[in-house]
Amino acid sequence: MEISNRMKMVFEESRKKAIAPPQTSFAYDIHYAALHLYSELPKWEKQARSMAYAVTNQEVFIEPYDKIIGRVYYRGEKRPEAYCSDFDFNTQPMLNAKKNDLAYDELCRYQIATYGAPGHIAWDWNVILRRGTDGLRERCVSGLNRHKGDNEAEHFYNGVMIMLDAIESWNEKHVQRLIEMGKTEEAEICRQVPKHPARTFREAIQSFYIQFITVMKEEPDGGNSPGRLDYYLWPFLENDIKNGVCTLEEAEELVEELFVRIDERLYYSDAWVESVVLGGSHPNGTSAVNPLSYIMVRAYMKYDITHPHVYIRIPKNAPEDFLDLAADYIINGRNRAQLLCDEAIIKALVKNGVSENDAVDYFCGGCMEVGIQGRTSDFLFTGYQNIAKLLELCMTGGYCLKKQTQLTYFKTKPLTECNDFEEFYTVFIKEAERVLTENLKYQDKLSEYVEHMRPAYLLSSMIDDCLTKGRNMHGGGARYHDYGSSLVGIPNAADALIAIKKAVFDDKICTAHELMKALSADFVGYEALHAKLLALPKYGQDIPEADEMAARIVTDMSRIYSSYVNRFGGSGKLVLLTFRYAPAAGAILGASADGRRAGAVIAQSITPQCASMTKGITAAMNSCTVLPFELFSGGASTMWDLDPSLATPEIVKGLFTTFFEQGGQIFQGNVTDVQELKSAQLNPEHYGHILVRVGGYSARFVNLSKDIQDDIINRLRHNG
Repeated sequence: MEISNRMKMVFEESRKKAIAPPQTSFAYDIHYAALHLYSELPKWEKQARSMAYAVTNQEVFIEPYDKIIGRVYYRGEKRPEAYCSDFDFNTQPMLNAKKNDLAYDELCRYQIATYGAPGHIAWDWNVILRRGTDGLRERCVSGLNRHKGDNEAEHFYNGVMIMLDAIESWNEKHVQRLIEMGKTEEAEICRQVPKHPARTFREAIQSFYIQFITVMKEEPDGGNSPGRLDYYLWPFLENDIKNGVCTLEEAEELVEELFVRIDERLYYSDAWVESVVLGGSHPNGTSAVNPLSYIMVRAYMKYDITHPHVYIRIPKNAPEDFLDLAADYIINGRNRAQLLCDEAIIKALVKNGVSENDAVDYFCGGCMEVGIQGRTSDFLFTGYQNIAKLLELCMTGGYCLKKQTQLTYFKTKPLTECNDFEEFYTVFIKEAERVLTENLKYQDKLSEYVEHMRPAYLLSSMIDDCLTKGRNMHGGGARYHDYGSSLVGIPNAADALIAIKKAVFDDKICTAHELMKALSADFVGYEALHAKLLALPKYGQDIPEADEMAARIVTDMSRIYSSYVNRFGGSGKLVLLTFRYAPAAGAILGASADGRRAGAVIAQSITPQCASMTKGITAAMNSCTVLPFELFSGGASTMWDLDPSLATPEIVKGLFTTFFEQGGQIFQGNVTDVQELKSAQLNPEHYGHILVRVGGYSARFVNLSKDIQDDIINRLRHNG
């Protein structure tokens, strides 16, 4: 794939700026303004005007070769001399206050529950492309007329208009600089957008970009995503092609520049995961794959970049050549690919309360967290819970096998006091309900806190139904206000539970006391029992009894989440991924009843444990698709690492299409040479080019911690 001379220069200069960015003053300016310029204003107005001041006063960076205008940087920002307490971009004070709580301390310290932060959202930026900021301003004026006497609504609409003024003012600074540089074509484009509706593809991509980097200053969180980039931009390109304004080749170069610009800002932040989802479906269920879908995948594959993460939505009746492109992306995309099954994900969303018309607009907020573009609030990923550790503590009555300490928060009846398996399983589920509900209640408190500390006026203006209701997305404005959370270690828990059932209660291989002694000793001195436990059925071997145990767990856990009603009528939902937590979540675990040794890494999401996939990838996928995917409205990822010898286009295409036909939602994995990874570990200076799929995101292998590197090296590579 060839790169033009201009884009070679763009990429080279972008990489230099990414490595050594100029110092900027955004963070300094926002707190300076709040403390010195607007300190006497009401809190809502102080927040809006201080943010607008910082946006307006951002530096302008333009190079002679730029066609897409606008740059922002995070590294090297000038730090504030003092901080205004009316802002909280990462909810840290709230989290710090919670750390004084014994329950919170134990839950976090033992990896039972960690609390995430806001982010992982995609807004309806298409409204700016279609209406311009002028159109949004008109909607605010209309809202003020409808909500007279409603102070909160008045504050919200005025806050939005203050931010619209800011983005226009900053954009105008670019116009003036472009005129000074003699770049009249770019100046005219920036005069048109974002203030007015975009008329061409180039105006549309410019309008998208300037609003995107502005919103990312207002809400600088990981996982905030462009979403359906090809879907919303294609009508502009289609019209341009019809009118002879732009060719596909010219469009591809603009897409390349956009991707390079996004990566420039995030070069040292592989795990930030601003994701684009391509392809997908129209509201009527037909394929939305268009020429821009192909362009964007191919443009991304040309460059040594990790942002934006480019994922492919596979619609029902997808074009055959699009499936071929997806297979090629898995094999040759340098481990950056992720494929999503529209039919399975949309089905789960609709079953869990999302309208069909909205469900078709789903996106990945970060790694794979499924939300609705322009309609979901930003608590899509609120942390993770180590369900395998919770099971251990239920077995021991709250005693940590790894740290050999008794926890105060857990006082359950231990396995040794249970008369049968069903009694123990009931103890486990009841404890899970107590712990997980506590986590959801805390998210309600966090949401209430964020409503007032981070109103996100510009972002909220592009979330339905904030402008209709006159409320920000955490004040009741978002159409869907659900809390997504990930249970890690489900395959581990399933294997351990089936082992307990078989070994202790059904086959009488050992008593509960003997099992607990063996686990406490990490099987030292219990080698015969260890061998018997390893030989028991496992999830991933296509054995119904084991697979049904995994399905039972996720069904009960989903019920716990979906039955919770939060402050705006939303619920909890499972977002099943492991991210980079596999080594850390495993490190806190003692030995497990299935024969797993203490400290060993846990499985990736709902993918069977590597040690359990003894019958090949087909059997493992059969086990996985027994799970009730229709319950996973937040998305359920799987990781299928392949030996390069297996990764032919025909085999890879057959694997993911079969997996999706059986009901699977998300397919990803590495195609790597293990020996090369081991060499990279020893001589990192020579292997900076290697990218790997970690657990929902792709990163440079040499930049990962050793425990994550070891996890990736030691994963099973399917070869038949």
